Amino acid sequence: MGLKQISAFLIILVITSYMSFQGGIYYAWLHRPRVLRVFFGAAAEVPELEIVKLFEAKTGVRIEPTFGGSGTLLTSMKVTKVGDIYAPGSPDFMASAIKDNVTYAESVKIIAYLIPEIIVQKGNPKNITSLEDLAKPGIKVGLGDPESVCVGAYAVDLLKFNRLWEAVKPNVVVYVDSCSKVASLPVLKSVDAVIGWHVFYNWNPNSTDIVWIKPELIPKIAYIPAAISKYTEDRELAQQFLDYLVSDEAQAIFRKYNYFATVEEAKQYAPNAVIEPFEG
Repeated sequence: MGLKQISAFLIILVITSYMSFQGGIYYAWLHRPRVLRVFFGAAAEVPELEIVKLFEAKTGVRIEPTFGGSGTLLTSMKVTKVGDIYAPGSPDFMASAIKDNVTYAESVKIIAYLIPEIIVQKGNPKNITSLEDLAKPGIKVGLGDPESVCVGAYAVDLLKFNRLWEAVKPNVVVYVDSCSKVASLPVLKSVDAVIGWHVFYNWNPNSTDIVWIKPELIPKIAYIPAAISKYTEDRELAQQFLDYLVSDEAQAIFRKYNYFATVEEAKQYAPNAVIEPFEG
């Protein structure tokens, strides 16, 4: 074999190897694991985890959920520029996300509704029966941080609406940074009562009791919105998961855990409450 033939052979070998290498890279990219980063406010952690598992089983897509205070999660997304879906516990945090150019306004969907109620230790040892009782001497109250936790902001609004905030505020012994921590306070017997979403009782029915607030005292119904993040690298896949969150199958899971899937369901417990329109 002459020198020219050897050179030609080597060139062909290099080109073939390079093409095989590039083909391998393309194949690996084409068959890469599909992953979505979803930032959930902790108001619906239990049903959302079940929904995530079902979606993964149906599609083969891996969901990486992060739960926490809605404000804290929004700050994290803005700093890291990471995330495919943002689902805070109330519309005000979604409005902030849109204003801060984190989510697409046109993609917002409502996935569940909530109402505030009083959650107490099992057996209600302090005999708390009303919002007024939270102002009694010696009663220890826990709330979510109203600056970063949706249920904390709703609790303060609820007490102000009923002209009780100034009376109850001295009894607030702790503010926590997520819905899950609010729900755990009476379980741990850290406080006598919290103002939380009605579903907190269903999270811990063996450790807590619920004190229903008179319907006419509830000024507004909360809802959980979800939207596609502008940081997503796969908007089509993010849309697929967002659509699944409002599917009949997902709504059935929310109902199983006593979340309200429709306005009409929520209105049965707070018929005069308003549902503030979403303003992005």
